[in-house]
Amino acid sequence: MPIDRKTLQDILEKGNGILSLIPTWVPRPFNRPGKRIRLHPDDYYAMGMKRGAIVERWFSSVTRVETEGAVEHEGMSFVNVDGRPDHGILFKEFVDQLGAELFGQALMDKYGTWPMYSKFYDYNEPLFHHVHHREEACARVGVLPKHEHYFFPKQYNNHLGLRPTTFFGFDPSVSKDEVKARLSVYETANNRILELSRAFQVELGTGWFTQAGVVHAPGSLCTYEPQWNSDVMAMWENVVGSGEIYDYHWLCGYLPKGKERDLDAIMDTIDWELNTLSDYRERFFRPPVADESGDGYAQNWICYGNDYVAAKELTVEPGRTVTIKDKAAYGCLAVQGRGEFGKFICESPTLIRYGQITADEFYVSHKATNEGVCIKNTSPVEPLVILKHFGPDCGMPKKR
Repeated sequence: MPIDRKTLQDILEKGNGILSLIPTWVPRPFNRPGKRIRLHPDDYYAMGMKRGAIVERWFSSVTRVETEGAVEHEGMSFVNVDGRPDHGILFKEFVDQLGAELFGQALMDKYGTWPMYSKFYDYNEPLFHHVHHREEACARVGVLPKHEHYFFPKQYNNHLGLRPTTFFGFDPSVSKDEVKARLSVYETANNRILELSRAFQVELGTGWFTQAGVVHAPGSLCTYEPQWNSDVMAMWENVVGSGEIYDYHWLCGYLPKGKERDLDAIMDTIDWELNTLSDYRERFFRPPVADESGDGYAQNWICYGNDYVAAKELTVEPGRTVTIKDKAAYGCLAVQGRGEFGKFICESPTLIRYGQITADEFYVSHKATNEGVCIKNTSPVEPLVILKHFGPDCGMPKKR
């Protein structure tokens, strides 16, 4: 039953325009957990053995997980209103009822909702070569494209997993017919499609923008990923290096009815030009770019140069207090240190039990971010580091 608008306004006003969010955990039936997202070792299968291990944590999300077996609201964020997890209110209630009051008129006019979320994904082994369908392909079946940006935080990567390299697209010398030939044996042989791709060693403290329509196989790092509101994908690699085997239905998802066996229709879900760019790294690699700095703090753009999602990394030095203004509403996560974030206690957790409330995740309304958020680092020795994820209205730089 929807909660009345006045109640939601009162909660937002009580936090001076900031909401405290409850951890949102997501299991997947593939790969193995990297165990870097600070979840208690006993709780990786807390959502059931059939669902697989918990390998993701989602932030400021109004998007439900598309994985088979997901329960109602799985993947969607909840707001902490009184310190009790069972009293949490769905973040989507705030988004739907407060609209521009929460996330600004520009996003409301263009999208009618908060259009993005972020996540940690944390796999010990590299992911399969897969695609999030290009915009035109998504429009044919009435779903949203999944544009995404990667950043590799040092605080959440105490180890690099089994293969810290990421494959993007295909080598420029590869033809469409070569790719189709690999897809044609999806049910009869290992298609070894990575042999046609090209890989880059992942560098901590940097990132990549991956536009919908690009086939990619992310490396085995814990990755902070601001992305568009979608969980659409198809797997183009049928046998992964870990030995996992994928059924044909993983390849032909989100196609028009009757096109499931049409290799041309499957090929049409990708952007061939983007996949075979000779200057892919130059176009899509994203090192940090300075945003602003001052007495006791520094803030960098870490995700930028696209039309969809962005992120910043804010570092506040030990014992310092700063007031930071941004141009748009954002979700955020403390990844190191402790202190105060507006009226809230803020601390990056060491170990989280499944179902436990934390003090590391927040959502800052459009008004609050424009007026400025007072952030205090209460540690005498350790920096307070906060990652902020934005929609496209934040004034991100186009390129470095």
